[in-house]
Amino acid sequence: MSASALLCLLLPLQAALSLGSDSQVEINKPVTLQVTWTASFYNRTSGEHWISGWLDDLQTHGWNSSSGKIIFLYPWARGNESKEWPTLERSIKVIIVTFHTDIFVFHFEYLLEMQFSKGCRLHSGNVVEGFFWITSQGSDFLSFQNDSCSPSPMGGKKAQSICQQIRQHPSIKGLIHRHIYDVCSRILSGILDAGKAHLQRQERPECWLSTAPSPEPVLLQLVCHVSGFYPKPVWVMWMRGEKELPETQRGDELPNADDTWYLRVTLDVAVKEANGLSCRVKHSSLAGQDIVLHWESTEHHSSLGVILVAVMVPLTVLAGLVFWFGKRWMSSEAAPNVYP
Repeated sequence: MSASALLCLLLPLQAALSLGSDSQVEINKPVTLQVTWTASFYNRTSGEHWISGWLDDLQTHGWNSSSGKIIFLYPWARGNESKEWPTLERSIKVIIVTFHTDIFVFHFEYLLEMQFSKGCRLHSGNVVEGFFWITSQGSDFLSFQNDSCSPSPMGGKKAQSICQQIRQHPSIKGLIHRHIYDVCSRILSGILDAGKAHLQRQERPECWLSTAPSPEPVLLQLVCHVSGFYPKPVWVMWMRGEKELPETQRGDELPNADDTWYLRVTLDVAVKEANGLSCRVKHSSLAGQDIVLHWESTEHHSSLGVILVAVMVPLTVLAGLVFWFGKRWMSSEAAPNVYP
């Protein structure tokens, strides 16, 4: 594989990260910008391409293969610079065409699926960590991090050859470094600055309790639902009094349609031990005022219902007797005297 061919292989992500801004923003946790290009090659002339941009877990960009246009999923996804996007769209369309020729030259076998991912992670103090990796047929192919190319054992001789040429050509190594460290960090800062109203918002969670089928008949599975919160970090725990229960099982955070999050946290407990449990929720939007939901078992509700029935039934019978005797008395008073 020649150095020029390798440069063509890297162009898509270099182009995708060629837009930027000199904006600097303050962050309190690491933030990642990643561009992913997935390509399926069926033969020398046909294939499909999926391109997307991600800000942590949030997809911000897509690619419309029919129109050859970048999809901005949010107005602020353009960052602070927008005049270069048409140039980028034209570059991507040209690269898609040349991609098929390059893959043929590289002697990859069809059907071939490759994924290229390139981006950066911005830490507090504007410390940048860049990354670039390639997978082939679902397995690691090579990665580039800390100015070093590492072939994967699964990549075989092709991956070793590519890394060897990167080491032998400082221009390629320098180009990768510049884009995953310098350019990417400027893009990320621009997007964070343009989208700060959306990205820094606080959405309070809505919480409720329920039960779910338990794997064991003698156990009760309690479920604490937490939904509609943003940002993503949230602390949820089943409690007995002030004691955290390590048996708490936390699911994965799932995205809602409005870019907020949903979380399901469960606890398997013996039915007789369910009373006195609570679910505690901590989130940045709550300003230190935790949400605490107390579990009240159906057994407690049934006992209360029995007591209410035991009280209400005699009262109802007594009221009926009073009404009946009253009606009889009034009837006897109103009856005419038929005796002389």
